[in-house]
Amino acid sequence: MIQNLHIFKSPEELASQFALQLMGWIDNHTGEAFHLAISGGKTPELLFTILAEQYADSMQWQKVHFWWVDERMVSPEDAESNFGTAHRLLLSKIIIPEENIHPIKGENNSEAEALSYSEQIQVKLTLQNDWPVFDLILLGIGDDGHTASIFPDQINLIDSNRICEVAVHNQSGQKRITLTGKVINNSLKVCFLITGISKADRLTEILANKAKANLLPAAHIHPKDGLLAWYVDKAAAKMRDTPMKRS
Repeated sequence: MIQNLHIFKSPEELASQFALQLMGWIDNHTGEAFHLAISGGKTPELLFTILAEQYADSMQWQKVHFWWVDERMVSPEDAESNFGTAHRLLLSKIIIPEENIHPIKGENNSEAEALSYSEQIQVKLTLQNDWPVFDLILLGIGDDGHTASIFPDQINLIDSNRICEVAVHNQSGQKRITLTGKVINNSLKVCFLITGISKADRLTEILANKAKANLLPAAHIHPKDGLLAWYVDKAAAKMRDTPMKRS
């Protein structure tokens, strides 16, 4: 039995239930700051929309610090900006101090910004095992098995000794900044949010085919001392050989 695998009927149900779970984690957090790293993609966009609709007035946002798992090197006004999307759908609609929002500046030089963002994380977060500790990191997977902006042809970024690296999309050549595997695996909680039939084959390989999974960056996410949980919809969960635990 795969542990911490939660299956939902639809992307909407997944996002709604995860929003409730997220607010519960924030509410029960005893520290002064809850450091959350978020990703881009359709499922997070749905989550942001639900959080804005249902929890906009929550005072819990006062202690949440938003960070980004990865970012394209574009301006925040660009439609491809992960920060821009999160700001439009969520951050502009909740009560949160401006200093709690820590965007990757995609308009800057990529190498300089990767270094700057690494330094910001190192200053703001608690260190454990010589690595910063996020309270929660939200991830997705691509059709090719990538996660964050760690692509199969750059799987070495899983073991990078830097907090952030510059990645290059293998088809578009677009530069991105991404958290690396070691900092992701040092998080207290890592949750994959996965929806859609296009993700089903990769999810099958990650959870049930060790040989193929070894080639996929997402399969190398295993928090050392934290929780790893998978939140998937029925379409993504069409796995033939894997027993599943329903939420």
